[in-house]
Amino acid sequence: MRDERPAWQEKPRAVTRALKAVALALVVLLVLVPFLVVISTSLASPGQIAENGGWVLWPESPTLRAYREVLSGGVVTRAVAVSVGITVTGTLISLFGTVTLAYALARPHFRARRPLVLAVLFTFLFPTGMLPGYLVVKELNLLDTYGALILPVAINVFNLVVVRGFFQNIPEELYEAARIDGASELHTLLRIVLPLSKAVLAVVGLFYAVSYWNSFFSAILYLNDATKWPVQAVLQLYVTQGASLSGTTAGTIDESGSAQALQATQMAVVVIATVPVLLAYPFVQRHFTKGVLTGAIKS
Repeated sequence: MRDERPAWQEKPRAVTRALKAVALALVVLLVLVPFLVVISTSLASPGQIAENGGWVLWPESPTLRAYREVLSGGVVTRAVAVSVGITVTGTLISLFGTVTLAYALARPHFRARRPLVLAVLFTFLFPTGMLPGYLVVKELNLLDTYGALILPVAINVFNLVVVRGFFQNIPEELYEAARIDGASELHTLLRIVLPLSKAVLAVVGLFYAVSYWNSFFSAILYLNDATKWPVQAVLQLYVTQGASLSGTTAGTIDESGSAQALQATQMAVVVIATVPVLLAYPFVQRHFTKGVLTGAIKS
């Protein structure tokens, strides 16, 4: 009589494996096909876009005309530079604040640990609305500054809880050994905790970076000067409202004024706003996967 094994340890049947493969293929198609259509439309000629009803799956005569028009205006290039600066600066500030606060909340001898944890969880359960957030930013004189895009969201409660849980799962013997050797809390954090936390920091850092890069509503709400807007705010205004990159109507970007040329230009802006995140992900993929698995196991 064969041993009974749990369902998750049994070898899946051929039908099950085939259904999983079909489901995975459908998910991949649902993700890749729209992105391929966006890239192809941005590279297609106005005539081909008109023939295909506004969307192109594969460009017959690829052209970079839309990208030249977008980058020549200076608005998108400046917005991309702003987004890069906000993303890099904001991610560093967020990681610093998250790591230091999570380490303090993870140490049992920290006297203010319990009330701080309750305060953090309270903000997680009852987040502030748009109006209170705007009033706080206004009272701190952060309106029309890049600090308004970073400081109010510098620490994400979910990321803080994840990092704190990871620190709590580090063996206590390591902390005790460092304490016996006379290491300070800062030395313990820098020399012991952080080297063991590269995976979770990569995951949290990626979450922060993507959040800062994709944020557009805060820029529209807090920045009165449109020249300071990041690329996502420019993209939102340009694609959804038809605003021009040069300050007039979007149709004036193309000499012919055709809607097909406008469609290609809009898709070029979408590609420019999306590609940086796709290029950054492979560099943290190994740590990202390890961090996710580690968090899943230790949870």
